[in-house]
Amino acid sequence: MNTIPFSVLHRTEQLEKIQNSIFDLVIIGGGITGAGIALEASSRGLKVCLIEKNDFASGTSNKSTKLIHGGLRYLKQFEIGLVHESGTERAILNNLAPHLVIPEKMLLPLIEGGSYGKTLTSLGLMVYDFLADVNDDDKRKMLDKKKTLKKEPLLDDRFVLGGGFYTEYRTDDARLTIEILKQAAGFGATIINYCEMTSFNYTDSLIENIECVDHNSKQKIIIKAKNYVSATGPWVDVIRKKDVSLDNKRLHLTKGVHIVFPYEKLPIKQSIYFDVDDGRMVFGIPRGKTTYVGTTDTNYSGNLNHVVTTTADVDYLLHAINGMFPSVNLTVEDVESNWAGLRPLIHEDGKDPSELSRKDEIFVSDSGLISIAGGKLTGYRKMAHRVIEIVLKTMSTKDKGHIKESFTDTIPLVTPALKSSEYVASYIKALERQLLDFGITDHFYASYLCSTFGKNADIILEKATTLSGKPNDRLVKAELWYCVHYEMTNTVADFFVRRTSSLYFNIKSISKNLDVVVKDMKHYFNWDADRINAEKTQMQQLLYDATHYYETEF
Repeated sequence: MNTIPFSVLHRTEQLEKIQNSIFDLVIIGGGITGAGIALEASSRGLKVCLIEKNDFASGTSNKSTKLIHGGLRYLKQFEIGLVHESGTERAILNNLAPHLVIPEKMLLPLIEGGSYGKTLTSLGLMVYDFLADVNDDDKRKMLDKKKTLKKEPLLDDRFVLGGGFYTEYRTDDARLTIEILKQAAGFGATIINYCEMTSFNYTDSLIENIECVDHNSKQKIIIKAKNYVSATGPWVDVIRKKDVSLDNKRLHLTKGVHIVFPYEKLPIKQSIYFDVDDGRMVFGIPRGKTTYVGTTDTNYSGNLNHVVTTTADVDYLLHAINGMFPSVNLTVEDVESNWAGLRPLIHEDGKDPSELSRKDEIFVSDSGLISIAGGKLTGYRKMAHRVIEIVLKTMSTKDKGHIKESFTDTIPLVTPALKSSEYVASYIKALERQLLDFGITDHFYASYLCSTFGKNADIILEKATTLSGKPNDRLVKAELWYCVHYEMTNTVADFFVRRTSSLYFNIKSISKNLDVVVKDMKHYFNWDADRINAEKTQMQQLLYDATHYYETEF
């Protein structure tokens, strides 16, 4: 298949193709939902274009709890179908990308007056195992008080009654989105970031085309397709208002905040799903040299483009942590980084944020615009399938004669594929040996390379051998080179926030590596002084937001 390389260095070719084609489907929005739709559609034979006004996964799809989970908490809302679908999907994703969707043991402490009693927890986890089709190694175990405290000595032994021990799956949401988009591009999809839809044009009240602006060149472009899908998350209502047809459905936005600590400040032995005294539950999750905790769940009506963490958000999570682990005595000064994101839920009258369903919903306007909202990271593949089935109903029998059945459950999410968790462990060991040649003895870096780039870490290390400079600089330059040439990295923030997650899980490295990255990006893209200053200013704002807390939302 004749595809254009997935790199901004080939943007001219991408823009020419976009403007000189009539697509079966244009997708507005480059988060996990849009990415899943692009892969579902392109792999089945549809001619696809996807545009994103910022960077891929720059909204909700980089601000989740970063779990591909089975939805245990949805049992409390009796969302049986959602639990079954979530559990089934996480097993598929673990099979498709075992380095990126990683089993994570989860401890659910049972405490006096908590949300879950022993009987309810045992029954709930048993039902959860059944609905989620959990394999024998991952099935739940009920622990007494002694075994629970042995699993996690930081728990308050005055209130712990026992615990449930089960399995969730950890991921990197932005990396998952990028890898899915790369696979869609491999099936022929034309995908571009920093290209914003500004308006719809109509013929006989049906969408004829969309007008867009390419933010890199400031060029205005027209994109024409037979079908249009908005997968814009919190911006779904914004896009629908630009359309000629609206119904009475609307989004209910809630905000979720996570805070990150150095691991030594909160050295929990495994992930924990624990009670807060207001009846909610939050996660504590070790990741590399950090532990992150979240999430909050509050109504949101502020600026969609600048979602921040407030002092009230941090105080809430610190209160929760210190209540469950009283010996750690964490304060705001111990927080290393944070992120705040929005959930685009479907509004239901009279329901609090935590009571709202996480199910997705599809709206089809009279103009033909298909909008999808709600849903969860875990369910992106099923959401995509439901959207494409609607698209196919608009096509004639002749036009869809070449369309294949869905097979995204068998498409590895990274090429070349890592085929099992055992293979992943072996590959990390091999990376550790290779990194010795660079004087790197930190096993965390090998694990980071594998979980971030999969087996493409080989390409990065090979590139690093051809570069000059200090070992750390060579490795950073090689990572950047890969992200520019293979992952459509446009900006410094693309690299530090969404390609490598440094802003959240290795924030101190940014100041060390910023000048190296800017220098190389200047070389790749021929940036002038104004662009360099703009890039640094944007990064400074992101660093400020990740390390400071506002009194009010914007």
